Amino acid sequence: MLDRNAVGRTTPPTLNEVEKGAIRRFAESLGDYNPSYFDAEYAKASGFPGIVVPPSFPLSFTSSVDLRELLGVPSKHLLLAEWSADYERPVIAGDRLLMTTRVVEVAVVEDEGRDERGQLVLKIRRTYVVRSTREA
Repeated sequence: MLDRNAVGRTTPPTLNEVEKGAIRRFAESLGDYNPSYFDAEYAKASGFPGIVVPPSFPLSFTSSVDLRELLGVPSKHLLLAEWSADYERPVIAGDRLLMTTRVVEVAVVEDEGRDERGQLVLKIRRTYVVRSTREA
């Protein structure tokens, strides 16, 4: 059963450091060999300030609490149905982002990433569906 009282709960900010080796491994796991994910000079020539992350990379960022559990359903019963990200600027290797997560609806969470100056870098919205918790 989803905990409707979870709506509005927010985690404290958690530091996530964007490391170029993690970007490389993530891109390789996707089979995406865009040189902007591997080569700083290529990324700069393409208009980025450094090695850039693949669009779905920020889904790997963490916050201090797994809010899915606050929804009242074990994580193994929650499936990511949809996600979207709004970027204020590209996320690049060397970024240090403070991630905060907030429950905005019963099965919807939003993550907000800010740089160390407090500037908004990205927002991620994730919608979950609940698998049956009944054992077969």
